[in-house]
Amino acid sequence: MSAIEIRRVATKRDLGRFIDVHYDLYSGNAYDAPNLFFDEMNTLRKDKNAAFDFCEAEYFIAYKKGKAVGRVAAIINHKANAKWGRKDVRFGWIDFIDDIHVSRALLDTVAAWGKSKGMTQIVGPLGFTDMDPEGMLIEGFNQLGTMATIYNYPYYPQHMARLGGWTKDIDYVECKLIVPVGVPKKYALAAEVVARRYGLRVKKLHSRKEVFSGGYGQKIFDLINLCYKDLYGYSELSQRQIDQYIEMYLSFVDYSIVTLIEDTTQDNKLVGIGISIPSLTRALQKCRRGRLLPFGWWHVLRAIKFHKTKIVDLLLVGIHPDYQKKGANALLFSDLIPRYIKYGWEWGETQVEMETNRDVQSMWSGLDCTHHKRRRCYKKPIE
Repeated sequence: MSAIEIRRVATKRDLGRFIDVHYDLYSGNAYDAPNLFFDEMNTLRKDKNAAFDFCEAEYFIAYKKGKAVGRVAAIINHKANAKWGRKDVRFGWIDFIDDIHVSRALLDTVAAWGKSKGMTQIVGPLGFTDMDPEGMLIEGFNQLGTMATIYNYPYYPQHMARLGGWTKDIDYVECKLIVPVGVPKKYALAAEVVARRYGLRVKKLHSRKEVFSGGYGQKIFDLINLCYKDLYGYSELSQRQIDQYIEMYLSFVDYSIVTLIEDTTQDNKLVGIGISIPSLTRALQKCRRGRLLPFGWWHVLRAIKFHKTKIVDLLLVGIHPDYQKKGANALLFSDLIPRYIKYGWEWGETQVEMETNRDVQSMWSGLDCTHHKRRRCYKKPIE
C-alpha cells in the first residue's frame, strides 16, 4: 500500500486544485452535474461566502504517489450547533478514488480537526448551510444529477459501511414528476376554492426592479427562513447571506417560471414560492472543467434563455406553515404546469426532501411522482 498524504489547502492556488479534484474524478460521467468553477470558488473562499460569519472550515486534499486522489471540507456551523444543541463537525465536498485508505484518511482528518475544536461528532455530507448540496447518494446512481445536489459513485456508501462506526442520521428522497398534458383537475379546482376562500392570488415578477428595489427578493428569503426553520441541521440565513442568494438565484432566473402566492386579506403577505429553472446538467457537462470559456457559456445560455432541455428543476418551493393545510400549493402548480407544457419540458426534478417530511411530499400527490433517488447524511462519534 502506498502512503496517503493529506495536505491542507493553504492558498488560492491550492483551492483551485481542491475544486479540480472533482472534475478529474468525474470527467465524462453521464450523470454528474459539475458545478461552475467560479461558483465553487465563491462558495469556498472565506472572504466571499457570508456563511463564514458563523462558520469555520478547512479543506484537505489526499495525495497518493504525488497525485491528488481525494478531497474533503471540514466545516463547523456554530449557529446550527447552538440551535440544535450539538457539537458537530461536518464533512462536505468529499470525493475519493475507490481506495478505502483514501476515504479513511480524509474522514479521520476531519474528525481530528473537529476534535481539536471541541467537537464530539462528525456528520455529513453537509455544506455550510441548507443552501449547499447535502447527502451522499445511496440510490439512483443511474439518474441524472441536478445542479443543486451531489452525485457520487456507488462505491462511496460502500466505503462508509466498510469503515465502520457510521450510522444513518437522516435520509433524503428526490422525486421525478412527469409533466401532465394539462393542469390536473385536483389542482385546478383546489386553486379556485382556496383563492376564493382565503383571498390568495398568484403574483408574477416581471423585472429585476421588483426583485431588488421592490423588496420581493427579501420577502422570498424571509419566507424560506420561516419554512425551513425546523428542517434537519438548518441555520437561519443571515442578512448578508440573503443578499448574496438574491443575487445568486434571482438575477438570472426566468421570471415566467417563478410563481409567488400572496394573501390579499393580509396586506399581500407572501405565503408561497415556487422557483423553477431549466435543468442545467447537460449544459454544465459541456463546460470544460467547470469553465464557461471558451464555449461553455453558449450551452448554459441555451438552457436558461431558450429552454433547450427536457427537464425542469424545482429549485425552491415553500409554503408558509399556516397555509400548508389550505391547498396553497394548488395555486403554484396551476400557474406553473401550463408554462412547463409551453416550454416542452417532460419531467421535473424536486430537490432533496427529508424522508419524514410528509407535508412536502404530499404536495406532489396530484402528479405522477416517482421517488428515484435517495441520499444519506451519516454520523459518527469522535473518539
